[in-house]
Amino acid sequence: MQPKDWTRALAQYRVPNAKRSICEIAITVVPLFALWALAWFALSFSVWIAILLAVLNAAFLVRIFIIMHDCGHGSFFRNRNACNWTGRVLGVLTVTPYDVWRQSHAIHHASTGNLDRRGMGDIPTLTIEEYLKRNWFGRAAYRLTRNPVVLFGVAPIYTFFIQYRLPVGFMRSGWLYWASAMGTNAAIAGLLALILWAGGFEVLACVFLPTVIVASSIGIWLFYIQHQFEHTTWDREESWNLQSAAFYGSSHYALPGILRWFSGNIGVHHVHHLASRIPFYRLNEVLRDHSELENCQRISLYESLHCARLHLWDEKSHRLLTFSEALSSANSNRYLV
Repeated sequence: MQPKDWTRALAQYRVPNAKRSICEIAITVVPLFALWALAWFALSFSVWIAILLAVLNAAFLVRIFIIMHDCGHGSFFRNRNACNWTGRVLGVLTVTPYDVWRQSHAIHHASTGNLDRRGMGDIPTLTIEEYLKRNWFGRAAYRLTRNPVVLFGVAPIYTFFIQYRLPVGFMRSGWLYWASAMGTNAAIAGLLALILWAGGFEVLACVFLPTVIVASSIGIWLFYIQHQFEHTTWDREESWNLQSAAFYGSSHYALPGILRWFSGNIGVHHVHHLASRIPFYRLNEVLRDHSELENCQRISLYESLHCARLHLWDEKSHRLLTFSEALSSANSNRYLV
């Protein structure tokens, strides 16, 4: 079945169940606050236990982000206003300005796999030829941005704590994006002030921040794996097709059951990009009813570790390569250095 045929076949799964959606929020938000309270209490006898609980709580915060993500697609409730206001409230917990993120993410979905429309909501990715045309500083800068320590350690902190404080990319696009960024900032400031007033700096540093920092790193990792794998797809505008790019350029990150739950089935990303209006809790239904989708672009947890070494897109072999593989291709005269 072709990607365009899958889009039609999957339309029946787009209808959300309001009771199920509310239940998903409850079983995610309540444990998040309960673990924060437990970590807060643990500070009275062990800072390290408190930090450990806060780090474990990052899994629930990732799940909250997935719920916000579904709200951004209008898939969590039938009513668009219910989706948007739920997303805005959850955006405070995930320190993400919902309306700014929603628009950026929509652009990502509309341009995924298009080499001529990179730059919004994507992991920075160069072709071999583009990399080789850079001077030494440009190459070093790209290598730095693709270094796992920077990509999954520094970049998440920069993105969620600095970049998201302004409507980056939409500075001149209207009041909505400024209201989203500034309103979220004000709500976060109020939350932090409450934490400082009630528990002091120790609670902020050992309970709130570890959860957010670890969750942001996990989020960037998941987003990376969804599109940065060896046989993903990137094409120039003239040969790019939205549905083919959505399907073949998105992975099926086959995680163990508990990790699928905490990540809100976001690993079933090839289906999500074909039909983004399907609520995350119905994606398992899709795989159950259409077993042929199970092995498409499938990446295991172990296999995903290798993907962190892939950095440059080879337009000739249509593969994402490591730096050493890419330079080997260049040295074999496939590209002019």
